[in-house]
Amino acid sequence: EVQLVESGGGLVQAGGSLRLSCAASGFTFDDYAIGWFRQAPGKEREGVSFISTSDGNTDYADSVKGRFTISSDNAKNTVYLQMNSLKPEDTAVYYCAADRSYYYCSTYGGCDYWGQGTQVTVSS
Repeated sequence: EVQLVESGGGLVQAGGSLRLSCAASGFTFDDYAIGWFRQAPGKEREGVSFISTSDGNTDYADSVKGRFTISSDNAKNTVYLQMNSLKPEDTAVYYCAADRSYYYCSTYGGCDYWGQGTQVTVSS
């Protein structure tokens, strides 16, 4: 059974940091791209950051470049999203997702597997 389990969300003041984790199981981790998405109330889902676990290639949304860093620990089948200099507009439910196609998942959000999400709230 495929599982993606996010953790690390919470409440933080503006300017603070959080590190989200996405623990994956049930599939060959190295064969998949992993992405982080977020959705705020009343807004569309937004792709935040993506990583190819096979070659380490990464991408970021313009809104988070320079503040967020995605990384993977292939030995632990876990992807991390380090979020620094958080802003109130970063408040959202953050989801991790996985797909064999880096392009399809990052461009269209059509990822095969999704986690349940973790809430991030940034107070001003």
